[in-house]
Amino acid sequence: GPDPTTQDLKQPSMESLSNGAFVQSEILLPGASGAPLERIISLSNATTVELSCKLDKNSHLKSPQVTWKRGNETISHTSKTENSWSIQLKIVDSSKLGSYSCILKGEEEIRATFHLQVPKVEARGKHIITYEKDTAVIICKSGSTPMSWTWYMISGSKQTAINASLQADKYLIDRLSANVTRLRILKLTKEDAGVYCCEATFGLGKVKLETELKVLSIMAPLKPFIAVVAEVVILLTTIVLYEVYSKRKEKR
Repeated sequence: GPDPTTQDLKQPSMESLSNGAFVQSEILLPGASGAPLERIISLSNATTVELSCKLDKNSHLKSPQVTWKRGNETISHTSKTENSWSIQLKIVDSSKLGSYSCILKGEEEIRATFHLQVPKVEARGKHIITYEKDTAVIICKSGSTPMSWTWYMISGSKQTAINASLQADKYLIDRLSANVTRLRILKLTKEDAGVYCCEATFGLGKVKLETELKVLSIMAPLKPFIAVVAEVVILLTTIVLYEVYSKRKEKR
């Protein structure tokens, strides 16, 4: 991937997703200290990854002491050139995922971090509000293609898998594309309110995303109008009663 720009000092950059191919990623370290450089590498299946830290040729940091760490554990680099240090990792399962950092120490300290993780799952929103008798639609997508998608409904500590084939009158599940799934919940009732979870299964692990569904009564949109009407009725009734009372008092 391209070397990170100045903006990468603030926000992690994203590497292409891996589907089993050999992955190489290099971060060019600036000569001036600043916020840590970070890069996110999303891996879906087992692969070999080579991570490299390269010191800018114009850097005034000469012959730095270089340390690689996984979390807080020091590991050794596997190759070295004059201004570049690399490690090679065989990612066979989720236990090898995590954060790998190279630290260069000299007159100052410079750190760059690679975050290896399973691809994330995204949805249109974490909260959906709709009404009884309507249809709720929840869509989940991933930047990589999962082996399978599974939908759950969560109630308290209980997680129940949604089987659309057995509950066709209530649920419809569609795979819109290889990396997008859609759940439709039909003829909504108050009992359908709760948390719905889509789970993507990759070779290196599973990723879940929760969406909360709120189901309102069809009378809910009318409540403000009814409240206003009630206030007007009360006001008019008060005026009428006051007029009646005033006229009776005058006659006396």
